[in-house]
Amino acid sequence: MFAKICGLRTEADVEVAAEAGADAIGLVFAASPRRVDVATAARLVKATPPGVLVVGVFKDQPVDEVAELAAASGVAAVQLHGSYPREAFDALAARGTRLVRATSLTPGTETATGAWGEEMLILDSPTPGSGQRWDLRALEGNRPTGQWLLSGGLDPDNVAEAIARARPWGVDASSGIESTRGTKDHGLVRAFLQACR
Repeated sequence: MFAKICGLRTEADVEVAAEAGADAIGLVFAASPRRVDVATAARLVKATPPGVLVVGVFKDQPVDEVAELAAASGVAAVQLHGSYPREAFDALAARGTRLVRATSLTPGTETATGAWGEEMLILDSPTPGSGQRWDLRALEGNRPTGQWLLSGGLDPDNVAEAIARARPWGVDASSGIESTRGTKDHGLVRAFLQACR
């Protein structure tokens, strides 16, 4: 089970996530209590051991800004949340950017991973990073294909059940592993990664 721990802000966060077995970490550049600046992101990228994918998370920011921040920080992939059109993915792909598409599940959502040129697809709650869970029954008529991650309100107590119900390729957590909004609880990070496996 691929596991991404999102919204990390300190070297200690990165160390704990990596040691506990995270496959990927997310650094948030969008407006959020988890937001990091470029200098902090660059430090965290350098602190991340080989084999752990570092993803920069963006929401409704211009494509040129996304590309500049990704290059300056050194993140390995870009995750686009929100109302980005297909052209935004095309523009970043043309620059050689590795892409993650993050969206909520609606009747019109394209759920084939790679449909917009992305390596991974994240299905999240309608309000990303809110800790809100969404009704997994919605997957019954619109099951994703490929490397897709389940996100939205996951924590150490519910992730195993969510995996059993949704059968995702991976999971992504942020708010469910925090002591306060924007501050990761290292015990919860470890417990989450143990539970999801």
